Amino acid sequence: MQVSVTRDVFRLAQVFTISRGSRTEAQVLTVTVSDGSHQGRGECVPYARYGETLESVTAQIEDTAVTDRAALQAQLPAGAARNALDCALWDLEAKRAGKRVWELAGLAAPQPEITAYTLSLDEPDAMQAQAAKNAHRPLLKIKLGTPDDMARLEAVRAGAPDARIIVDANEGWSAEIYADLAPHLVRLGVALVEQPLPAGEDDALLGVARPLPVCADESCHDRGSLAALKGKYDVVNIKLDKTGGLTEALELRRAALAEGYDVMVGCMIGSSLAMAPAVLVAQGALVTDLDGPLLLAEDRGTPLTFDSAGVHPPAPELWG
Repeated sequence: MQVSVTRDVFRLAQVFTISRGSRTEAQVLTVTVSDGSHQGRGECVPYARYGETLESVTAQIEDTAVTDRAALQAQLPAGAARNALDCALWDLEAKRAGKRVWELAGLAAPQPEITAYTLSLDEPDAMQAQAAKNAHRPLLKIKLGTPDDMARLEAVRAGAPDARIIVDANEGWSAEIYADLAPHLVRLGVALVEQPLPAGEDDALLGVARPLPVCADESCHDRGSLAALKGKYDVVNIKLDKTGGLTEALELRRAALAEGYDVMVGCMIGSSLAMAPAVLVAQGALVTDLDGPLLLAEDRGTPLTFDSAGVHPPAPELWG
């Protein structure tokens, strides 16, 4: 099996800011796996929050003797490197079989899913303008995570009075700030809040009233994370760069639903190649947040289709 990894850079349509910083481009790793006759591709986004860099993840990929998906699960931990390889192997299997990945996985043919569109963290006036510009979208996601978020919430709701809204604090609040904000989130019609507290401090959510669903993002990586979420969260955010690929993402989805959690499917900022396998996981999810390509100024040659029906499954020329 031949494996190659390249670094690709996609310009963002505008500066994107969260509580941990700003960026103007998406730097991704593209992995191609070939058996000599067919090839498959996958994409990952190394994430500094989890101790990953482009260099460290490239080294992980290049040091792995790739044979098949089953072996890969034991060879690498959950994370960006395994994600790119796992998704590339799924793509390769589909190309070999002349079938779509969802057929190989025993899934129903996927349909479009309405996706959130993320508003970057900014001053209230700027966020209201962003919200007004995107008020036609059915689902907006607000990046928050500062002590001054109340004005931002009010501004976004004023800019998009009819949109469904979810909030991502990116671990930026304390238990006290969350308790103060929660009634206002409900008043403003917020449907869900992601990761209000730092992952290592979320025991503070135990016993706290949850008047709206609370979603675990940084606190949930794979099935091994589920046991520690009890009593704190209502929803888990499945991202392939956290699970280490489609294989574990599908297993995490099954396990989470079996334990009574709702599912959100999210993404890092990457191209359509990164989102394509996640569309399969997002089928019927409570929230789909696969807007990475919508934030880019440029994308893959055969990008995903986004329209009023949502994000569509990938064409085989892209993936799967």
